[in-house]
Amino acid sequence: MKALQYRTIGASPEVVTVPDPEPGPGQVLLKVTAAGVCHSDIAVMGWPAEGFPYELPLTLGHEGVGTVAALGAGVSGIGEGDAVAVYGPWGCGTCVNCAQGKENYCLRAEQLGIHPPGLGRPGSMAEYLLIDDPRHLVPLAGLDPAAAVSLTDAGLTPYHAIKASLPKLVPGSTAVVIGTGGLGHVAIQLLRAMTSARVIALDVSEDKLRLAREVGAHETVLSDAKAADAVREITGGLGAQAVFDFVGVAPTVKIAGAVAAIEADVTIVGIGGAPLPVGFGLLPFEVSVKAPYWGSRGELIEVLALARAGAVSVHTETYSLDDAPLAYERLHDGKVNGRAVILPHG
Repeated sequence: MKALQYRTIGASPEVVTVPDPEPGPGQVLLKVTAAGVCHSDIAVMGWPAEGFPYELPLTLGHEGVGTVAALGAGVSGIGEGDAVAVYGPWGCGTCVNCAQGKENYCLRAEQLGIHPPGLGRPGSMAEYLLIDDPRHLVPLAGLDPAAAVSLTDAGLTPYHAIKASLPKLVPGSTAVVIGTGGLGHVAIQLLRAMTSARVIALDVSEDKLRLAREVGAHETVLSDAKAADAVREITGGLGAQAVFDFVGVAPTVKIAGAVAAIEADVTIVGIGGAPLPVGFGLLPFEVSVKAPYWGSRGELIEVLALARAGAVSVHTETYSLDDAPLAYERLHDGKVNGRAVILPHG
């Protein structure tokens, strides 16, 4: 089968031919119908050789949907031909967090060497994908694969972040979304669907802010040196009750802290790695700062239900598997407005 692999540190990913996987006992083989392209993959390919955590070559892709192609011995509750989405952050399945469906916070994954598809084990940028356990599959139930695949991360991750701040997002409140790309433009829709908060979106280009307005942002602000003052002016000097930074670099984290209201939640979702200092007098009183990771299996089911209800959708541009390297180039250059999706068989 064809697969997109990161094969050499510092090199671009390549489309190669690899053996077809076969399901062992308890496993499920998927024929991949769509795979999502994510900034996290670019971050992985930017890591230096020293301390690189995964074995190469690595088949990329941690967002995936497909149809069940074959079942390993002992698998029940799912049938060949079923259309499913892949829950990405795999865990041990037995710790207290996994028992609650929170495999994104598995207590034993690192100890046991468990990795998500595309982030340590073969991912979805291939014609077929091997799933370790059927519990990591969620029925698509009529959703279009290309439209739904990015919801497994670009939908699930902001949903998890927003859900934790719902008590703050009451009528009259304000939510700020910094970075309106793959995750951010979905976050805007989720905020509109789940809350009555005013949504202010920030980004560095008018094209991205145009998309933010199209998907429901009440106000848009260029993310520059004047952005924090602009948000404060819009909010009458109070700031926002919830701030979601989907970039995580030093300038955006600084803005996130500067626009937070008293008792606000500041959630840094982006993987830029910049810190936000917390201490008495550094932020408004009782501001909480969090850095969440992905979401639970139950939350993925909820996100897909919102999509079926028409409350959230992902702006996508599609590519063949042969053109997947081009999709990563465009994403790296900031030319993807929304989410790029690979169709391995399309």
